[in-house]
Amino acid sequence: MVTTGLTHHTYPLSKLLYLSSTLALPHALTIFNQIPNPTIFLYNTLISSVLSSTNRKCETHLAFSLYERVLWDKTIRPNSHTYPSLFKACGSHLHGLALHAHVLKFLGLAYDDFVQTSLLNFYAKYGKLGVARCLFDQIRNPDLATWNSMLSAYGSGVTSEEEDTSVSMEALCLFTEMQKNPLVKPNEVTLVALVSACANLGALCQGIWAHVYLLKYNIKLNYYVGTALIDMYSKCGCLDLAYQVFDELPERDILCYNAMIGGFGIHGYGHKALQLFEKMKFQRLVPDDVTFVVTMCACSHVGLVDEGYKVFESINEDYGKEPKLEHYGCLIDLLGRAGRVQEAEEKLKGMPTKPNAILWRSLLGAARVHGNLQVGEIALKHLLELEPETSGNYVLLSNMYASINRWEDVKRVRKLMKDHGINKMPGSSLVEVNGAMHQFLIGDKTHPWSKRIYSKLEEVGKRLQQYGHKPRTKEVLFDIDEEEKEDALAYHSERLAIAFALVASDSTAPIRIIKNLRVCSDCHESTKLISMIYGRDIIVRDRIRFHHFKNGTCSCRDYW
Repeated sequence: MVTTGLTHHTYPLSKLLYLSSTLALPHALTIFNQIPNPTIFLYNTLISSVLSSTNRKCETHLAFSLYERVLWDKTIRPNSHTYPSLFKACGSHLHGLALHAHVLKFLGLAYDDFVQTSLLNFYAKYGKLGVARCLFDQIRNPDLATWNSMLSAYGSGVTSEEEDTSVSMEALCLFTEMQKNPLVKPNEVTLVALVSACANLGALCQGIWAHVYLLKYNIKLNYYVGTALIDMYSKCGCLDLAYQVFDELPERDILCYNAMIGGFGIHGYGHKALQLFEKMKFQRLVPDDVTFVVTMCACSHVGLVDEGYKVFESINEDYGKEPKLEHYGCLIDLLGRAGRVQEAEEKLKGMPTKPNAILWRSLLGAARVHGNLQVGEIALKHLLELEPETSGNYVLLSNMYASINRWEDVKRVRKLMKDHGINKMPGSSLVEVNGAMHQFLIGDKTHPWSKRIYSKLEEVGKRLQQYGHKPRTKEVLFDIDEEEKEDALAYHSERLAIAFALVASDSTAPIRIIKNLRVCSDCHESTKLISMIYGRDIIVRDRIRFHHFKNGTCSCRDYW
């Protein structure tokens, strides 16, 4: 190239820079520094090549130093190809905002969809979904990559349980819009985003549609798609279909195993989760941090304390790793759920690192379930220091006081919440009927079928009484008389969802409910009876796990 004079031409030089940067970055920089007046095209090529390097952290600084050289060079200006790579490399929200300001400064408002999509991805990465959607809506004819960016953003930008449902709903609505465009056909990235939204919502019909679409158009069932389908079927209450997908995968990586072990765990099949954990090791796959978490959680859900403890100890003994905070969190939950609250507290205090809020909350939850007020108050004290604005911390202790009729303490905790401007997250339940999702809050009367729902509730209440059900009024956390407490229990969100499903769905179809909070003991007992009285399978996914109600029994065996 030197002898033929090609080094004076931009295009062959860009190819040389790209190739050199993939083989030996210092050599590429040496070549670049010999170019008398590099064009913006060459700068863009090198910046993009540098950021494609495996040593991302080191090369990010280099890429931005090259961009700084562009800014100092009065003969060139950044263009629409300069910014997409830089947005991907932004290490903080503030850096991205500064870069966005540069886009407006140098490109004005006339930048292309490529830059717009990179901006969209940047804001989604930092949880600014409203801004990301605004940017998406400004694109006149989004291509498949842009649709996928927005759909994936809805799957990765969730910051709370409450947002999880609404954001997943947005993803399904956006996919419906996408289907109206005949020029855009979903690919595996689209379907993974769709299936993930279905998993969060428990939207089985839409999830099955995505699976059928995948099979109909021969889209490859790779690790990525397979893991999403396993997770979706597990979270929609169809464990048999999840395992069928797992079994049919031609090859399985650690993510597939993690999804299936997690599925067994939340459905209460701890022994099967452990068997799969052992099978995975036999396949010479090395467990990662998530593997240990889902396996220990599976043990926790069914009270396999010794087995879960062995998994925890194997992290260091068998794999030479130090357990992380999330592994200690699983251990605290494992011990606490089994009633070994004191031992859980000792383990927490003996940790090599400072416990975070999640660990103290797990201990507080265990203390509440087993009535250990002393440990509960200690846990709350630490939680108020770490997370003074999280409503769940106050609610757990308030519930504990209410269960032993210490109403003055309940008022004190609630006043503390009010003084800090904290509101309790309302309980809500989603139920899928004929492919549509219906959401209910406690005492909800906004549904179009409200009169029929409450009429059905009254009928259900009478039949429960006939079968000897006595409401567990200790679950009502207000100092009111017993009759009012019974009424309050009858209007819990999952009761409304069940009543609606009894009225609106086929009498042989399973009732599938997603609840954002832990199911209370009274609703648990009631649902067992309803499944027997009406001959319906009722599948409830609460914040912790699945409950399969059938013929008056529950799969959790009253251990949750």
